[in-house]
Amino acid sequence: MPKKGVKHAEEGREMQVQSKRAKVEAACLPSVMDFENPDSVFASLISPIKPEVFFKEYWEEKPLLVSRNNPPLAAYYQSLFQLSDLKELCSQGLYYGRDINICRCVNGKKKVLNKEGKVNYAQLKKDFDQKKATIQFHQPQRFKEELWKIQEKLECYFGSLVGSNVYITPQGSQGLPPHYDDVEVFILQLEGEKHWRLYKPTVPLAREYNVESEDRIGNPTHEFILKPGDLLYFPRGTIHQADTPPGISYSTHVTISTYQNNSWGDFLLDVIPGLVFSTAKEDVALRTSIPRKLLMQVDIADSTKKLSSILRMLADRLENAGELRASDMRKDFIMNRLPPCLGCDSDSLTPGGKLPKLDSKIRLQFRDHAVITVEPDQDNSVSITPVPPFCAAGHGMLQGERTPVLFGFFFPLSQQTPHGLRFPLSYLDALKQIWSGSTVCVKELKLTSAEEKENLALALWTECLIEVF
Repeated sequence: MPKKGVKHAEEGREMQVQSKRAKVEAACLPSVMDFENPDSVFASLISPIKPEVFFKEYWEEKPLLVSRNNPPLAAYYQSLFQLSDLKELCSQGLYYGRDINICRCVNGKKKVLNKEGKVNYAQLKKDFDQKKATIQFHQPQRFKEELWKIQEKLECYFGSLVGSNVYITPQGSQGLPPHYDDVEVFILQLEGEKHWRLYKPTVPLAREYNVESEDRIGNPTHEFILKPGDLLYFPRGTIHQADTPPGISYSTHVTISTYQNNSWGDFLLDVIPGLVFSTAKEDVALRTSIPRKLLMQVDIADSTKKLSSILRMLADRLENAGELRASDMRKDFIMNRLPPCLGCDSDSLTPGGKLPKLDSKIRLQFRDHAVITVEPDQDNSVSITPVPPFCAAGHGMLQGERTPVLFGFFFPLSQQTPHGLRFPLSYLDALKQIWSGSTVCVKELKLTSAEEKENLALALWTECLIEVF
């Protein structure tokens, strides 16, 4: 087992104080997660810390440890995933590499012990017991509905993809060497205990994963033992390593991660090309030629001044426009996010009930899965485009070419192929009314005729996009 480091006194005391405060307040914790809405899910995840305190003091700044001496909550966390779940899942067909990795940290390096093909539980348990290998289970929400519900609501909360991995490590062993990640990390301790050491980032808010050597990272800034029901958060770039202490049969935790490639730098790389393209069609300044031989020159001071002037012009245009065109980041999030967890309520994906009439009240279904996109040159029309069907085994994904839309709802529906509903551009204000999420009477939709209002409501009802009251 890796040799323990020594804490930095000041930061270590700060974490101890925070841990004590969380333990004192933990008596007020709910016994289960609150799934009423995305806000309540995140609030209950980090409780008793308030979200406003979390984002002011911890998010992208420093680690947070919430220690919970709360058996009901610890038991609920254990229901998210346990070592015993693997036997049944292996019988359903899991594969090395795709679903399962087994590994161990040896002399500061990760050693992968995967076999080929399908996972055999007896062999997996043998490697776990005899080789002290860590089992890394990818995207467990595919098989665990409670975890799916947490991640789907967190994707709504953050507006960013949320992933997860389960790590099961036997006693006296460590699966991964010291490293940092390019994601914001939330760790829920499910079974047993895990000894954690965190170190000062060498690359704050890192944009990529990297392994760090023991002689480079120095002493830990934080060191503690996670027990069932505990939560640990740390920002991307935080160097960390963890092991199961001797005397603890094994440890199980789930790592929930988000905000990969979701920085201002990523956003600029995404939206600036579209801004330049649209501006060049309207402003002759961007269509004039660059100086002769500019690409071969060493001294380009004059051209740099010209480029700076153009960038300032683009910034002014963006500020005056007050909006951004749809970005690839947004489309990727829409297409790859988890669909709503409906459980047994699959009827919400089948048209039924009373037809919408002029006096009917309607409300958008799956409000947290709706989005408005605005793109130019779409033939003066708005489109509603659904995402094709989904199941518990994976994400709802739009296959094939992604058609740009002016206005889009993206939903998991019952259709076997993706298609869109297209309306005249004059329908945009009415669609925005519905998108707002509140209940609206059909006759109050911002359209000129009663026929248009009824036709819009009927089209959305047919695609299961609205509820009728």
